[in-house]
Amino acid sequence: MSTTSSETGRSPETARTFPIPKVPFWAQILLGLVLGVLLGWIAKSGDISWLKTTLDTIGHLFVQLLKLAVAPLVFFAILVSITNLRQVNNAARLATRTLLWFMVTSLIAVAIGMAIGLISNPGAGTGLTPKDGKLPEHAGSWIDFLTGIVPKDVITPFTELKVMQIVFMATVAGIAALKLGDRAEPVLRLSRSALELLQKALWWVIRLAPIGSLGLIGYAIADYGWDLISKYATFTVDIYVGCAIVLFGVYPLLLSVFAKANPLHFFKGAWPAIQLAFVSRSSVGTMPLTQKVTERLGVPKEYASFAVPFGSTTKMDGCASIYPALAAIFIAQIFDVPLGIGDYVLIAFVSVIGSAATAGLTGATVMLTLTLSTLGLPLEGVGLLMAIDPILDMMRTATNVAGQVVTPLIVAAQEKILDRDKYDSATSSPVDETQSVAAAA
Repeated sequence: MSTTSSETGRSPETARTFPIPKVPFWAQILLGLVLGVLLGWIAKSGDISWLKTTLDTIGHLFVQLLKLAVAPLVFFAILVSITNLRQVNNAARLATRTLLWFMVTSLIAVAIGMAIGLISNPGAGTGLTPKDGKLPEHAGSWIDFLTGIVPKDVITPFTELKVMQIVFMATVAGIAALKLGDRAEPVLRLSRSALELLQKALWWVIRLAPIGSLGLIGYAIADYGWDLISKYATFTVDIYVGCAIVLFGVYPLLLSVFAKANPLHFFKGAWPAIQLAFVSRSSVGTMPLTQKVTERLGVPKEYASFAVPFGSTTKMDGCASIYPALAAIFIAQIFDVPLGIGDYVLIAFVSVIGSAATAGLTGATVMLTLTLSTLGLPLEGVGLLMAIDPILDMMRTATNVAGQVVTPLIVAAQEKILDRDKYDSATSSPVDETQSVAAAA
């Protein structure tokens, strides 16, 4: 005898199920950006202060949540990554090759930035003058950079988020753990557990990226407006074009030539991390996802857990190469200061050696002031760029993170430790990749 809906106590309507379709993560982020632009425009054109404040609060809270995990995440990630190298053959050679490729790609990126600046003259015809600039609250110098690596105590780097000092302490602790061998295992077990806990908590923040992007882009539009942005049109286009050339031109070429790898698989696998970096504007905040996609592209976990954390704090092709090169040319033109060949050599030198000053956090003010002070350019020029920085930082950070994936891929391929089957099977959509990685965390 068949059972009817009435016999089971359910009506035909309630018996039916209508599964709620899942909105792809990339679509959520895109929707957040579109809504943010719309709400920002409404707040600006209608002079709605409460809406502007709300957008600022949403974006600020998202960034603060990312920063909350940065200090302990960096410490434990670097410590664990160094100790993981003992499980890898030819660890010293891997580390050396990684650093060399960091420098090579930085030089290529800074050369592209300078070439675009010399062609486009971004500071010409902007209507901006030296009086529009203002001194930054904190300026970087080589003395500050070198002496700032070693902390005065073990607490301040964590409370004031001095990432390079945290990296220094974690590196020392990791090397000491290697020397101690089995006696350090209890500490390493605790460190690995703490790292997994932090990564799990950070995934919850990552899922808020669409809402965070709404607030960040919305406030940028509401606060700066299109009139101000238009003054920086050439400079903004230069940054996006330069980053796009590196992201979609240089990296695929390097993968094809030196890794003998199909670039399309790279983009399919790495796109979740790239899009999150674009929204969050934080290489360190994106680091767990960056490491996951790097491993899914075939890089051994032991090597990826070393290369990605170090790259997240020192590998900045967007923030430390393209941006300071273009910014130096832009500011020199505004202040009518001619640049010679020696100045361009200095820009390249600073981009390679001083890139760690960016520290993987939102913004690249320290790197910019370091570049300007080295060239003898007025530091008031930093104030000219602060208004437009959030818009620029999105593309810069996306380029940073892409480079942090490309370098381990090239090194792993050259060392013949890249899992080609994993790399070639990276055909899942960015949506599925993001969701599966998040579920696995």
